[in-house]
Amino acid sequence: MKPFAPMPLSIKLPLLAAAMMILVGAVASHQVLRSLARVQDARIQELAQMHVEGLSVALGPLVLRHDVWEVYDTLDRAAQGGEGRRMILTAVADDRGRVLAATDPRRVPMDSDIAELAGDAVALENLSVDGSRPVLSLLAPLIYQGRMVGQIATELDVSDLLTERRRAVLILIFGNAVAIGLLSLAGFVAMRTMLRPVTTLARQMTETQGEPHQIPIAEIPRGDGELARLAHTYNSMVDAVAAKAEAERRLAERERFVALGRLSSSLAHEINNPLGGLLNATDTIRAFADRPDVVRRSADLVERGLRHLRDVTRVTLDQNRIDTTDRDLGPDDFEDLKLLIQPEVSRHGLDLEWSVDLTGGAECKMPAGPVRQIVLNLLLNACAASGQSGRVGLRARSGVEQLTLQVTNTGPDMPQSALDRLLDDGPLLPGGGVGLRLVRELVKGLGGWIAHAHENGVTRITVGLPIVREAANAQE
Repeated sequence: MKPFAPMPLSIKLPLLAAAMMILVGAVASHQVLRSLARVQDARIQELAQMHVEGLSVALGPLVLRHDVWEVYDTLDRAAQGGEGRRMILTAVADDRGRVLAATDPRRVPMDSDIAELAGDAVALENLSVDGSRPVLSLLAPLIYQGRMVGQIATELDVSDLLTERRRAVLILIFGNAVAIGLLSLAGFVAMRTMLRPVTTLARQMTETQGEPHQIPIAEIPRGDGELARLAHTYNSMVDAVAAKAEAERRLAERERFVALGRLSSSLAHEINNPLGGLLNATDTIRAFADRPDVVRRSADLVERGLRHLRDVTRVTLDQNRIDTTDRDLGPDDFEDLKLLIQPEVSRHGLDLEWSVDLTGGAECKMPAGPVRQIVLNLLLNACAASGQSGRVGLRARSGVEQLTLQVTNTGPDMPQSALDRLLDDGPLLPGGGVGLRLVRELVKGLGGWIAHAHENGVTRITVGLPIVREAANAQE
């Protein structure tokens, strides 16, 4: 069946039907030819029996008297009759097998042995038109008054019967070929029509470049048949897939905004404290305008506060810009993340362990935006899980083939709903960590992997991201 595997179903089924019809036609033709052969055998046996019985009645007394001329005259008159045209040769012998007379004396001389003529002759009950010989030989006893007085040898011309059989074979072959061709064509058209919904379904599933589309209503069969139900079920599945994708997109957006809201709240505290110091410095400058040393110290304080606010604002803008994939990852990105996460660490009273080493991947090409988003979401989730006075850590290492990010935190292990969001692509359940599904989508988009472990009260989330070297890109 392998050579037929690439064929569409609308072609394989008509071919199968044609093969079955050929088989049925062959069996039926064989039965017809067998029936024709039986009819011809019965006809030739009946004709030969009538010939032998007629000659037995007419020649019996003549053979007993060995009246050669009367025997020959009887054979000659029999050869002039209707059945004589089929009996091309007849010879009569006495009880010793010596020929008394024959319709062709030159071929069968008188007083010759009849066995020489009947070398391949058969008995009356075995006479059969076998299809290979146009002349059949018959050897039958000459019975008169209940006893055998001689023998009759006859050759029968059956060429017309063979012609009739060959004509029947040609008619059967031609008729079967025409019938099979017409029925196969009709079956192909009918099968293509019936399987059109399946073809449409296959096209919708394979030619939409990963985004399934509904089957148009005009192409769905009418009624409540299997193909119609299949098409409606497919359309329902397309609606469900689209609804699921939209729900996941909205949930990812919501989680992103939740993370940004929490981050903004922490940054507000980070900005509010320097603002209080700046206002105090400006009041000091106004109050002690005549004292240069006080004004200078206050101005230095204002400058440090403004620089801090500038750095916080820059990092926030970099983190939330729309297009974050146009710049390669570098050590400054991790410094920005440290600045962003510091207010959340301070608010919870956590210890921050920070270790970044990108020297092994200095030539790597990796978009900064997705990596920053991955690390920030994992750190925010780690801060929330550690509680008060816990410990949060980041360890980033670039190797020859991948960048490894490991975020750790103390406290209880992640609940199953959070693990499902981080490690599985299944439907989202209520609950779970902030931004974990977004982390998974970003890691998958970069071709990376995620692993989770909880040992000795420490939860470790490890992310591996493949590195594309500049040299490799140049070779490509």
